[in-house]
Amino acid sequence: MLDSLETSATSNVESIRKTGVLIVNLGTPDSPSVPDVRKYLREFLMDERVIDIPYLNRWLLINLIIAPFRAPKSAKVYKELWLPEGSPLKIYGYAVEEKLQKALGERYVVKLAMRYQSPSIPAALQELRKECFTDIIVIPFFPQYASASTGSVYKMVMEQVKDWEVLPELRFVNRFLDHPKFVEGFVNLGKKYMAMRKYDHFVFSYHGLPERQITKGDVTHQQCQFGSCCDVLNHRNQHCYRAQCFETTRLLVKGLGLKEGEYTTCFQSRLGKTPWIKPYTDDVIPQLTAKGIKSVLAFSPSFVADCLETTIEVGDEYKELFEENGGEHWQLVESLNDSDIWIETLVDLVKHA
Repeated sequence: MLDSLETSATSNVESIRKTGVLIVNLGTPDSPSVPDVRKYLREFLMDERVIDIPYLNRWLLINLIIAPFRAPKSAKVYKELWLPEGSPLKIYGYAVEEKLQKALGERYVVKLAMRYQSPSIPAALQELRKECFTDIIVIPFFPQYASASTGSVYKMVMEQVKDWEVLPELRFVNRFLDHPKFVEGFVNLGKKYMAMRKYDHFVFSYHGLPERQITKGDVTHQQCQFGSCCDVLNHRNQHCYRAQCFETTRLLVKGLGLKEGEYTTCFQSRLGKTPWIKPYTDDVIPQLTAKGIKSVLAFSPSFVADCLETTIEVGDEYKELFEENGGEHWQLVESLNDSDIWIETLVDLVKHA
């Protein structure tokens, strides 16, 4: 009789269980107009985890220099990227939201949010709050952990829920660079292009970070040397963004069957004059052509959806740089976007968060 009651009680708890899933990408302007781009840049760059300098210095830098002067230039680039339906990042985001919802079923509710601009994290969380969920799983769309990306999402979510009277169980996905399906997704995309032609070299270009942010994250104060310390991912450097990027490359290289010397890991999108993690992609490209490299297959494995940094920076600007220096064929491998294998990755992350 007691066993029967215990089984009944357990079954009842499980039967009412419902999970909210908050998927979060970085963000995008609402339009490619200069005012909207300026608004986006201000919100993005004023984040203390993105530009980690004192508030007054950051405010002056962003509002008096970067936003006024960079917004018109960035707006032109966003116009090149923009599709008739809007920003690719948002288009893919909503497609993933819909497909993931369908794959997970009615006991889950999936909401898309952007860390900056819309749809916002506060708005998405308020919608989820009304559903009386048993738990909420937060999945930042950043394969490798960094304070400026995943850490910033964590902070925003916690700031929003800290005053809720009723807090459901909160679970966060920290990183997924080694998830088998994430790796398989990029490997399959790479093999598609490798089947079409032979490439002399393979470039894995990741978004960069200032070196000081890596150093600040080294709680041992002994690990980070910005060199061979990233050759192996271990328990001491596992949260180092640079080390995670090199580990991502190793996993993709193994899946693609590449040999040592056939590939390079590098970092893009640096801003300002302070040292960022190296090697820089725009320095690597002339070095490759100087060695006689004529064809390159380029990956951007720190992004799961195509955006300004993939389509324009790696796909167009680096292609132009490569050709200016004597290269002949530069091919960008697209991101996972809303592919079936990316949805499968997310389903597994949700169910085993």
